[in-house]
Amino acid sequence: MKRRDFLGWSVGGAVAALSSRAVAQAPVKEIRIGYQKTGVLVIARQQAILEKRFAEKQTSIKWIEFTSGPPLLEAMSTNSVDLGAVGDTPPIFAQAANANIVYVAGSPITNGQGILVSANSGIRTIADLKGRRIGFAKGTSAHNVLIATLEKAGLTYEDITPVYLSPPDAGPAFANGSIEAWAIWDPYFAIGEKRQNGRILVNASEVAKTNSFYLANRDFANNNFQHTRDIIAGLAEAARWAEAHRDAVANALAAVTGVPLEVQTVAANRSSFVIGPVTEEMIGTQQAVADRFFKLGLIPKKITIRDIVWRNTQT
Repeated sequence: MKRRDFLGWSVGGAVAALSSRAVAQAPVKEIRIGYQKTGVLVIARQQAILEKRFAEKQTSIKWIEFTSGPPLLEAMSTNSVDLGAVGDTPPIFAQAANANIVYVAGSPITNGQGILVSANSGIRTIADLKGRRIGFAKGTSAHNVLIATLEKAGLTYEDITPVYLSPPDAGPAFANGSIEAWAIWDPYFAIGEKRQNGRILVNASEVAKTNSFYLANRDFANNNFQHTRDIIAGLAEAARWAEAHRDAVANALAAVTGVPLEVQTVAANRSSFVIGPVTEEMIGTQQAVADRFFKLGLIPKKITIRDIVWRNTQT
């Protein structure tokens, strides 16, 4: 799906696709949303969009922050989170571990992730990554970007020394030279550029097509069709506003996350906030990523992405 088609879906189609007549369901007192330090969920929280939508139902919204996608999806699978947003790779590792999750919406990623090296590093090309210590969070979108980058240069996973670090731990390691390159996403990507003397070696868009996704606990989505529709419709509302107000987005992100405004401005200006359905193209792209990780032995079994794409048949 082209970006303009995504925008069209979020402007008009989201309401049509997600607003069929209400489905009878038990009252839900609280909906738990998992989020990270960037993106539409932060905007929705700052503007209390979901709180307003669910006020008449007397349903409260609880926001739970995570540093990366894997722990968010682990919490979702164990019924500690109902819905959240992650990059392309965490759902693949989670599905391979039989996590109780489903894809409910998707979003294209632009240049908000890639690989950083120090500004004065001798690493000038992708080929120069051979033999280097590269930091990233295992099972995240950065993991996929790194592997795709290595493949582009004819390198293998065995040609580098992977250093598995969460973003908060990888930042200091990058700054002090403990790792020689850092595969990461915004706002940490922008922090590395602006605050930690980083230089972009690779933008993700140069090596692979990437998407981010909104996922839900399978039982929550199946038992609360209308609530799930309403959440996605509310996030589409936040996405429409964000696409048109990037300066305000940067301010909102800085206010909610505590990440400096100059950093969030960089992140906001290169982000895509548009939310749309999980398309056939997205499923195909995800399947290729899953197959790559299985081939490398990084997930224990072959998976079929389509098996956990939420299909709402209620009307």
